[in-house]
Amino acid sequence: MREKLTSEKKAVVVGDWMSEAVLAVEGFDSINIARQLMAKHRVNQLPVVKGERVVGIVTDRDIRDAYPTSMAINHGEAIDRFADTITVDEVMSHNVLTVHPETPLLAAVALLKKQRIGSLPVVKKQKLVGIITRSDVLGFLLSEANAAADKQAGSLKLLRKNNRRNLHKKKGAKR
Repeated sequence: MREKLTSEKKAVVVGDWMSEAVLAVEGFDSINIARQLMAKHRVNQLPVVKGERVVGIVTDRDIRDAYPTSMAINHGEAIDRFADTITVDEVMSHNVLTVHPETPLLAAVALLKKQRIGSLPVVKKQKLVGIITRSDVLGFLLSEANAAADKQAGSLKLLRKNNRRNLHKKKGAKR
């Protein structure tokens, strides 16, 4: 469940905004499988797991860089056969940064920005439990902006109502 920042100033944590349904691949999977998963589900990165433990991350850039150059563009079948022979383990980043569900969202955002990455796998007791992406962060920002706009609209509505009430009182006093 995604929770909004409340008046008690409850810290917003990664677990409030992470995606729990995480697509992942294993190191022995081919880059062709990873590429197809990314394309089908419109994601740019996949955690690489061994069992339920995160051992790396593979991005669309890692996979693009592993493919032959565009000079072989008319050799689609050969390229696909080639991609079936390269494993995710050969192209993934092994030193993956992770966060916990209790990590403050602001700390995760700072890490995404500092490292210039698009996502952080979320782990609990060494088990993959989610992923926090730039899109999730944008969702949080939009919800906060909408909440602020709703609050401002409510305040403006109350102000207009009070102004109309005061205007009617003044008109009634002149009679």
